Amino acid sequence: MHRTILFLSTLFLSVLIFINPLMAEEVSIKVKALNLHGTLEVPSTDKPVPLAILIAGSGPTDRDGNNPGIPGKNNSLKQLAEKLLAQGIASFRYDKRMIGKSVAFIGLKEQDVTLEDFIQDAQDCAEYFKKDKRFSKIIFIGHSEGSLIGMLASQRTKVEGFVSIAGLGRRPDVVLAEQLNAQGMPADLLKECSTIIDSLKAGKTVEKVSPILFPLFRPSAQPFIISTFKFDPAVEISKLQFPVLILQGTTDIQVSEADADLLNKSAKMPTLKIIKDMNHVMKMIPTKDRMEQIKAYSDPSFEISVELVKSVTDYIKKL
Repeated sequence: MHRTILFLSTLFLSVLIFINPLMAEEVSIKVKALNLHGTLEVPSTDKPVPLAILIAGSGPTDRDGNNPGIPGKNNSLKQLAEKLLAQGIASFRYDKRMIGKSVAFIGLKEQDVTLEDFIQDAQDCAEYFKKDKRFSKIIFIGHSEGSLIGMLASQRTKVEGFVSIAGLGRRPDVVLAEQLNAQGMPADLLKECSTIIDSLKAGKTVEKVSPILFPLFRPSAQPFIISTFKFDPAVEISKLQFPVLILQGTTDIQVSEADADLLNKSAKMPTLKIIKDMNHVMKMIPTKDRMEQIKAYSDPSFEISVELVKSVTDYIKKL
C-alpha cells in the first residue's frame, strides 16, 4: 500500500535524417529565489531551429523524467530530447525548483512553493531563450502535471506552440479522488482521503494525516496541492489562440483517454493523437497490469513511443 501511494504521488523513430549534434550543454537560468539548472541540446547548424522547453510532471520528477520515489530510472524526457535533436529540434529540460540541481537558497521550504512558482519558472525559461538567436520559435511540451504548467505559461508569455503529453483534462482534485478510489483502500482511509481533498479544495490545510497517506498529503506539500486545485485544464487550454497537440496513451494507468478527449473538445485549434499501447511515461507497454507498468517506470531500456516522437516532430515543423 505504501508503494502504491508513492506511485500515485507522481500524478499528475526511427531517425529519418542525420544531424551532427552538439554536446549537451548545462544551462543555469536565474529565477526568483534560485537558479534553475537544465540541459540544452542544440543541433549543429547555422540556421535558427525550433526550441522545445520540456516541463516535467508532478512530485520530485527531474529533468530526465525520473522520480526518486520510484526505484530505477525511465529517462523518458531525456529520450524525448535526444529523439527531437535527431530531427533537428533543440530542447531545454530542467530540474524544477527544489528538485535535482535546482536547489533553493537557504530559507525556502517545500511549503513555500506553489504551482504559480512553476508557471513563472517556465515563463522565465521562455523569456531567457527568446534572446538567443539560435532559436526560431519556442514550444512548451508539458508532461502530466507539466501539461497544466505549460498551458498556463503559454497564456502568460508568447510562444509558438504547446504540446500536452498525458495531461489532465479534468480538475486535479476530481482525478486524484478517482485514482484513490480505484486503489481498493480500506473504507476508513478512503474517507480520510475524501475529507482531506475537500478541505484542500476549500483552501484549508489539514494538520493530522495518517502515516500511510503522508507521502501524498504531508502538510508541507498541501499548499502546493491547494494551488493546483484552483485550475481546470479544460478551461485553461481553451484560452490558447494557436494550434496545440494533445497526446495520450491507451495503457496509461494515471491519466485517461477521457482527459485527452476533454482537452481536445475544449481547445480552439487542437490535434489529438491517441497512441496505442503507450503508457504514462511514454513507453510502449501493451497492458495496464501494474507490475508490468512499474518495470517501464524504472528501466531506461524501454524506449519512448516512435509515434509520439513523430507526432511532436510533425507538429513543430508545421508551426
